Amino acid sequence: MRQTTPSPITSRWLFQGIVYATATLMSLAPSSLLAETPAEKGLAIATEADRRDMGYGDMTANMTMTLKNRHGETSVRYMRIKMLEMENDGDKSMSIFDRPRDVKGTAMLTFSHATKPDDQWMYLPALKRVKRISSRNKSGPFMGSEFAFEDLGSQEIGKYTYTWINNEACGDLECFVIERKPTYKYSGYTRQMVWMDTAEYRPLKIDYYDRKNSLLKTQTFTEYHQFIGKYWRAHTMDIVNHQTGKSTNLVWSKVKFQTGLKERDFTRNSLKRAR
Repeated sequence: MRQTTPSPITSRWLFQGIVYATATLMSLAPSSLLAETPAEKGLAIATEADRRDMGYGDMTANMTMTLKNRHGETSVRYMRIKMLEMENDGDKSMSIFDRPRDVKGTAMLTFSHATKPDDQWMYLPALKRVKRISSRNKSGPFMGSEFAFEDLGSQEIGKYTYTWINNEACGDLECFVIERKPTYKYSGYTRQMVWMDTAEYRPLKIDYYDRKNSLLKTQTFTEYHQFIGKYWRAHTMDIVNHQTGKSTNLVWSKVKFQTGLKERDFTRNSLKRAR
């Protein structure tokens, strides 16, 4: 992630900060501890999280998506994702559905941006064409899940303004609690509350508030694993819609980093060839 924040969805979650140096032992303190105002501290934490996730290059993974309606009935979809880290802009990602048959071959391409709406396209095999997702329709559900289109891009710092609220216990860990507000004009959210552990800067929970500022949904991140001795990824993500009673469970597997992906693997034409 460059410029400069959940895959997924996925995937580079979420916030990132700066480490400032001084001539004394304070040179070891992250800027989140040195910031003076809640806004400065919130931004510093977000920037530090971003800094810790830089340099991953590219990533591929398999995912199992389970949709559950308010009556407890479920349907399962199997998909793959690949991501490419970009310099001076947001990351690129592609999601490809493999099963069941009615969604097989459906694919979505996302070019994330820091200060403008993400570019997104979907390939619909039944129509044999690529459809662009309108910048005003990012709050719509992705493939019937509780993830909105705007949730699927990399979480660039410039997409939000930040306010540190406090630190509090979250299970066995201590968490930063941050309020972030989308800068995107057509966002489906007025604000989001994020709980991030203070040791590794990993998101553990996000509460999403709708345009009426009512709690809409909650996403939780569990079963974190570390890769290449540096990069943390949650292998299970759950998102519950409090207003509809629906939920989506996303389980990641076969996560691999630095596989050699190139920009040519993330084009609108490559959507049609995704298999």
